Amino acid sequence: MAFPKIGNLAPAFTLTNQKGEKVSLKDFRDKNNVVLYFYPKALTPGCTTQACGIRDSSDAFEKLDTVVLGVSPDPEAKLQRFVDKHELNFDLLSDEDHKIADKYGCWGLKKFMGKEYMGLIRTTFIIDKSGRLRHIIDKVKTKTHSEDVLSWVAENLD
Repeated sequence: MAFPKIGNLAPAFTLTNQKGEKVSLKDFRDKNNVVLYFYPKALTPGCTTQACGIRDSSDAFEKLDTVVLGVSPDPEAKLQRFVDKHELNFDLLSDEDHKIADKYGCWGLKKFMGKEYMGLIRTTFIIDKSGRLRHIIDKVKTKTHSEDVLSWVAENLD
């Protein structure tokens, strides 16, 4: 599993959001920084904590010209339930075949209760307005995720 290289252009993608609308990385070029965070499964405790932290920080992200996109292997309908249940105010993207997770190097071998399986490894990528990958958080703490990302963006991007 290898992450894309910091300083290079972030791997391009087009995925559908919870409403079935296409969202592409290039949509934000020259307009917004992008926080692309990969999470294993909608409506689970850790992923809910992480998503609600982002929801509650939306004004701070907006002030920093930063858009947050969550990506998981969940189908659109499940993403919409997640958005509705927790009043999420940002797009969740469906990567059911995990092609984008593969491109970003965060689909790999996981261990849970002694069993090994392939799955999505919780990882966050911070991409600047020019589309370059600037930072990777691969040891994500769900409780402080939004603060960790906001402080990095505030200190390192315009």
